Amino acid sequence: MPSELTIGQCATLACTWEVATPKPGNVHRGADFEDLTFLDFLTSAVAIGPAMERAVETGLGQTVLAAVEVTHQWVGTNTNLGTILLLAPLAKVPREQSLQAGIGDVLAQLNAEDAHQVYQAIRIANPGGLGQVAEMDVGQEAPPDLRAAMRVAANTDLVARQYANDYNELFAEVLPWMHQGLDRGRPLGETILQVQLQLMRTFPDTLIARKCGPEVAQEAARRAEQTLASGAPGDPAYLKAVADLDFWLRSDGHRRNPGTTADMLAAGLFSLLRDGKISADCPPTLGSRAATIYATS
Repeated sequence: MPSELTIGQCATLACTWEVATPKPGNVHRGADFEDLTFLDFLTSAVAIGPAMERAVETGLGQTVLAAVEVTHQWVGTNTNLGTILLLAPLAKVPREQSLQAGIGDVLAQLNAEDAHQVYQAIRIANPGGLGQVAEMDVGQEAPPDLRAAMRVAANTDLVARQYANDYNELFAEVLPWMHQGLDRGRPLGETILQVQLQLMRTFPDTLIARKCGPEVAQEAARRAEQTLASGAPGDPAYLKAVADLDFWLRSDGHRRNPGTTADMLAAGLFSLLRDGKISADCPPTLGSRAATIYATS
């Protein structure tokens, strides 16, 4: 049996497996963006490992800031802010506790220094599509209560919503979907792809909404639902629908990139790795037929 992964290894492996899996609209091993490459994401996955390893011993804001700073130093662009924000509280839960039991305590202990450091990290990462809001804008001084700021943003940012509701969508939706796919004997890569579509359908991607407007995010959700309805995973009709969705998402200069969905997938993979539900010797694949059709569509 493989030895237990450290928390830092879980974080790096989760980010690596998320980006390595071919998914509609995202950077992956067969598709770069003009200004963002697969290697940028791999480098970022390695970069954040030490910060996540130390998370249980440090403040959450310190963890987020350290991970964003090293990513900026190594890559020079924002590849992973949403993922860092999701992984840092999960990495802080003591290993002897379940994630679902421990995440509320981690979030309840957030203080003004955490808020200051998280706001500083967001400004360094400079994510696209933020715009300005009247209350608790990241361009202003950080509020004393980070969770209050996340509650303000919860309706427009699925990452912020996890801070506001103790990761309800991760535990109630994402992880059960992942378990369902794996329990049915699907390859991990095929499961990741399926869960991406389920996430996009159920929670219209908030990065798309910020960049392109809520109507475009709703259209992406509708197309994801049609893809899910096109056939079983691995069927030619399903894979053609996946390829069609991929083409549409990559139009308009990659502004329709479902990045928040990818962040949630990374959090789900981290959770499975951390709890030994999947292991490092079972990397994601789509299955030979799916990989061939998807790659050539």
